[in-house]
Amino acid sequence: MRQLSTPVVVALGSNLGDSAELVRQAIALLHKRATAGFRTSSLWRTTPVDCPPGSPEFVNAVVAFEPLAGETPESLLKYLQELERQLGRQSSGPRNAPRRLDADLIAFGSERRNTADLILPHPRAHSRRFVLQPLRELAPDYVAPGWTANVTELLGSLPSAERVERLGEPEPAGPEPGPAGSLP
Repeated sequence: MRQLSTPVVVALGSNLGDSAELVRQAIALLHKRATAGFRTSSLWRTTPVDCPPGSPEFVNAVVAFEPLAGETPESLLKYLQELERQLGRQSSGPRNAPRRLDADLIAFGSERRNTADLILPHPRAHSRRFVLQPLRELAPDYVAPGWTANVTELLGSLPSAERVERLGEPEPAGPEPGPAGSLP
C-alpha cells in the first residue's frame, strides 16, 4: 500500500451495550469518510482507564485512512461527534462514564491544533495502551506530530497495569491492509 500524504488516525471504544457490534458499525461508517488506504486494527478488550469505579471493560479498535477531499480536522471531529450520537452516546453523566461509543481523533496528517474544541495530536494517546496496542498492528513505527518515539517504543515505556487482550478481527470494511508498519 502506498503511503498517503494525510493519514487520519481514529481510536474507537465502547463499554456499554453490544460493544463489539457498535465498534464494527463505527468502523463501517468511518470507511465512507475515506478516499483510500482504509486500515482497521483487531478488536481489543481493555480495562477502563480514568473511569468511574465499577465501569465495564471496553472494546477498542483503531482505524487509519486518507480522508475525503476537503476534509479538515474540525469537520472530521464534528462527524465523529455526530457518529457517537447516532450510535447512542449520551452526553450527560460523570466524566468518562460508560458509553456506547467513544470516537477520538488521534492524528490528522501533520496537522496540529490546540483549541478549546480540538487538540492534535490527541494529548493522551501516546500514554494509552488501549490506543497504542491496536495502532501497533497498523503501524508499529508510526510517530504522530510532536511525539518523540514511535508506537512500539511508546508501548514499551508504559506501565503494565492497563490490560489489553486481542479479541479478533472486525468485520471487513474495505480492502485488505497493506504491509505492516505503514499507515495509509
